[in-house]
Amino acid sequence: MTGDAGAAAAIDTPAFFADQHGQYARLRRQPGARRVRNPQGLEYWLVTRHDEAKSVLLDRRFSKDPRRAQDALRAAGYGVSGAGSFFLPLVNSDPPDHTRLRRLVAGAFTPARVTALRPAVERLAHELLDSAAAGAASAAEDGGGAEGVVDLMAAVAFPLPVLVISELIGIPHGNRAALLKWAASMLTVSGPDASPAAGPAERTRRLHRWFASLVAAKRARVRPGLAPQEHPDLLGALMAAGDQDGRLDDEGLVGLLVLLLVAGHETTTGMIGNAVDALLRRPDQLALLRRRPELLPSAVDELLRYETSLARTTLRVAIEDVEIGGTLVPAGAIVGVALAAANRDPAVFPAPDDLDVTRDRGPHLAFGHGIHYCLGAPLARLQTETVLAALLERCPELAPADPDGPQSWRPVGDMRGLMTLPVRLGPTRPGPAGSG
Repeated sequence: MTGDAGAAAAIDTPAFFADQHGQYARLRRQPGARRVRNPQGLEYWLVTRHDEAKSVLLDRRFSKDPRRAQDALRAAGYGVSGAGSFFLPLVNSDPPDHTRLRRLVAGAFTPARVTALRPAVERLAHELLDSAAAGAASAAEDGGGAEGVVDLMAAVAFPLPVLVISELIGIPHGNRAALLKWAASMLTVSGPDASPAAGPAERTRRLHRWFASLVAAKRARVRPGLAPQEHPDLLGALMAAGDQDGRLDDEGLVGLLVLLLVAGHETTTGMIGNAVDALLRRPDQLALLRRRPELLPSAVDELLRYETSLARTTLRVAIEDVEIGGTLVPAGAIVGVALAAANRDPAVFPAPDDLDVTRDRGPHLAFGHGIHYCLGAPLARLQTETVLAALLERCPELAPADPDGPQSWRPVGDMRGLMTLPVRLGPTRPGPAGSG
């Protein structure tokens, strides 16, 4: 057993982003955990192999308590202001706090509620596709662009998750344009109206104030005495669950809403863009899905494995000395798990760098594992599948706008997503009645 993994490997550099899977493959050659260093100077241990990743995600000796994170960051000589998503509730907490918060959210975020959202998700996806096709055709007529060419990230992948979250929460239609702007300013994904005018801390404060006003307005009109499952939207259900629990006040509720926006939007936007891009770069797999659309549900799992939008988990802190694959990680050390690397581990996935939509559903970690497994996984999967189904059905000549063009990956270490995805829609078939 060794406690020294050698010099820290540089991550999140331009060279790293230019060949992320190749970089992860090189890190994966070493079992256990590897010391890495990001451009901000933070050094920590990174786990890249599938079995070891699962082990860490299940191990209660790795804490997500923000108080431990503060101590660990200070010990590493790294400002607490750089902790980022260490301080999101639910995502970063340990039992029993995590158990209580997750029970509150899960009690309202039920499979039945997600299933009930399917018609709305399908309608929104087709409406966005209608708008994209109309906008591209109009631009071509005005001489402003090639007919049928559209940035699928800005037109569909970015707005759809925000609109779906709005449906889920129960945000009034008149407030949804504002939420789209907030998403663009808050998140690292590129989107319409993105503006760096205010710093991250100020944008976070403003978003909290916006959600606080939304909660106050909802509180004034919500029917008292209803059980969580009796409310038609998630915000009412969370209010009822919090009132029953007695330990979720409106401030805590605002924090959960911010989490839903941040965690539920950015990853799903990345999933949609990554899935479409992967299929466009493998036209044989795209053609196979056109011939056999019944493969789509399992193909979504393969696409999630192949190009994981949450490349790395939020960080953990070892609360005691822990051995990971022969490497001794000391108490107080900061540890990350590279889901993107684990999902291409050849010990688990044969030919892991090949996209194969007929592959049996394997144990991919795109949504994490253990007690922090993503509660929104069914909804994210539904949105990705819906967009792919709409494109397969309505755009028989869908193709990249520039087949030889480079991919525009965002330079964000924990996320794997595209900034833009220019595609040629080609002749677009009409959508379902009522979608436009």
